Amino acid sequence: MVTQGFLLIASFLAVLFILARPLGVLLARMIVGTPLPGVEGIEKGLWKVVGISAGEMHWRHYLLAILLFNLLGLLALFFMLLFQDALPLNPQHQPSLSWHLALNTAVSFVTNTNWQSYSGETTMSYFSQMVGLTVQNFLSAASGIAVIFALTRAFARRSMNTLGNAWVDLTRITLWVLLPLSLLLALFFIHQGTIQNLLAYQPFTSLEGVQQWLPMGPVASQEAIKMIGTNGGGFFNANSSHPFENPTALTNFVQMLAIFIIPAALCFAFGETVGDCRQGHTLLLAMTLIFIVSVAVVMGAETQGNPHLIPLGADSSLNMEGKESRFGILPSSLFAAVTTAASCGAVNAMHDSFTALGGMIPLWLMQIGEVVFGGVGSGLYGMLLFVLLAVFIAGLMTGRTPEYLGKKIDVREMKMTALAILVTPALVLGGTALAMMTDAGRSAMLNPGAHGFSEVLYAVSSAANNNGSAFAGLSANTPFWNCLLAFCMLVGRFGIIIPVMAIAGSLVAKKIQPASAGTLTTTGPLFVGLLTGTVLLVGALTFIPALVSGPVAELLSLR
Repeated sequence: MVTQGFLLIASFLAVLFILARPLGVLLARMIVGTPLPGVEGIEKGLWKVVGISAGEMHWRHYLLAILLFNLLGLLALFFMLLFQDALPLNPQHQPSLSWHLALNTAVSFVTNTNWQSYSGETTMSYFSQMVGLTVQNFLSAASGIAVIFALTRAFARRSMNTLGNAWVDLTRITLWVLLPLSLLLALFFIHQGTIQNLLAYQPFTSLEGVQQWLPMGPVASQEAIKMIGTNGGGFFNANSSHPFENPTALTNFVQMLAIFIIPAALCFAFGETVGDCRQGHTLLLAMTLIFIVSVAVVMGAETQGNPHLIPLGADSSLNMEGKESRFGILPSSLFAAVTTAASCGAVNAMHDSFTALGGMIPLWLMQIGEVVFGGVGSGLYGMLLFVLLAVFIAGLMTGRTPEYLGKKIDVREMKMTALAILVTPALVLGGTALAMMTDAGRSAMLNPGAHGFSEVLYAVSSAANNNGSAFAGLSANTPFWNCLLAFCMLVGRFGIIIPVMAIAGSLVAKKIQPASAGTLTTTGPLFVGLLTGTVLLVGALTFIPALVSGPVAELLSLR
């Protein structure tokens, strides 16, 4: 089992890096503004038709464009869900959503969270799935990538006050990255057995003679961008454990690759853009080390199983509860770590059924800000915040002026960094406390004790960090929970983007200082260790009390 786990992790990372490298070169060309072959004329015609000015923007204008773009998307999706029953492509005559569920869902998909307080096959029409949710899967992913484009330019440029054009970046990312990758992936899924149609649900008789309905729908197209854009919202309630979404072991492996490919490629693109590939490799190495350890812990915990089952004659070396027999323990454990390290939230197993330690690692991966590869764009700009913090700490320890890539890190940057890093912990701990203190919050809990607390903590962590996966065991489709999680998702997304853009605006105006004997080296094993330690230390100091009250207490109770 150990050998199998090692080979699975090694093969996954090897294929990932091979695929991500050329994509990173393409993304680097887009960041610096080099026209892609054969599309320059198309872009000029498109800008003319839609009236877009391709001129560069100040950071405030860039940020305003991103916020306005997402606000309009939120309003459009909210009203679409409110009036779903009056819209076309609704063969099952699904009713409109309640105001609080429509609000929660609209915020969820606009913020790239894709938390689902509903069952897709019994709630959403085909129109809502395709025109509403799938479109937002593209646009929310493009927004995150656009922000890291702007921040990367801030490090690469000197003495300027512009960061590119938000409308141009959003268009290019959608047309030349997300759409082609999603099309290829959707065709692959269809070939493997994922359904793609607009048929009404089909009646069938089960082996027991029970009459049932077989859900249909345009699944492959949503499944592709769900993974590529680290969105995670499933067409069906069972998400990627449903055979119509994830039919084979090969699609399971490809789905995991799709979740990580753009976050990994952005690391390569960062190094290319700033003129030092070692910088991108350093970030990628720090992410990979944390990821490998996390996967190993989850695999180890799930292969040990539950010791309480030993007297019953069960095999204590296996914990197959809540897992698909098509995939098994090791791929399910890898999938759980991938989807929570990235801000994806897709699941092929029930995290609520994991062992206490196996469930704690996905929870913790979200709580550290999902910077281990992370979401498209959000993972890298989240990790760069920790880089700035690590550089500042190292400067204090050694008496050197904190700087990164030749840009001095001043008080303004550190204030914005601290604000961005503290946003999600405040939301997670405050939101969990509010839920546990109120009758409306506790009434949704289906399990008592430490495990019930873990379910609440997981839900708020998932929302605030824009992940979207759920521990289950929580009846979250209530006005209290829908509004609480919507607030956490909204602030957790844009409460970080705003200070990140402020940092970018400050850095782009600075000169690049030449390296000297006193310059802190930000590549190599020493800095990788410093960066990794900073991420772990911040996560540990922030969430240890909450984790002790939940999964750790549950783990100790089993012993």
